[in-house]
Amino acid sequence: MRKTYLIILLASLVMVFTTGCKKKADEQSQSAAEEQMPSVETGELKTAPDFALKNYDGNEVKLSDYKGKIVVLEWFNYECPFCKYHYDDTTTMIDMAKKYSAHGVVWLAINSTAHQTTELNQEFAQTHNIAFPILDDRSGEVGHKYGATNTPQMFVINKEGKIAYEGAIDNAPLGKILDDGKEEINYVANALDELLAGKEISVSKTKPYGCTVKYAQ
Repeated sequence: MRKTYLIILLASLVMVFTTGCKKKADEQSQSAAEEQMPSVETGELKTAPDFALKNYDGNEVKLSDYKGKIVVLEWFNYECPFCKYHYDDTTTMIDMAKKYSAHGVVWLAINSTAHQTTELNQEFAQTHNIAFPILDDRSGEVGHKYGATNTPQMFVINKEGKIAYEGAIDNAPLGKILDDGKEEINYVANALDELLAGKEISVSKTKPYGCTVKYAQ
């Protein structure tokens, strides 16, 4: 009788131990699986980092000064042929800045090129009759905050201070349409039209083209 009792007790202990080990192993396996799962995009817009930069005329410009307004940021380099195309061959940026300023949209160019000079920013602005600022970010601090990689690269900030669009100005670098057989698309103009109409942005991100931003080493 006593021997039978011991056998039953031993079997019960083995069962409890085995069940506990299996549960722990299952929990560890589930935890590992959760760590390897890809993150889910929530679709939430990123807040545009605030900044304070000087224009070529010495005046400081703060993004926070335009709270409640739609703001376009254009990453710019007066040496880049892709930027120069939009000022010399066409007047894309100037025309858009003028057109949308009538709707309260603010346009700011930012130069994060490490070897830029204030004098050449000013000379470019005067030569091309640019009415909006060309801000000096030669330290690259603001460019890195936004993750700007190319010139021209565009960011459209909505009235809530969120980045509603980022990427290329259009699908036609140097006037050559990337998608054969399709018409030229100005992504920034489309984004601005949709924002001003109170609609959701249909294309919120594209791959920027152009020269790489020449950041300080």
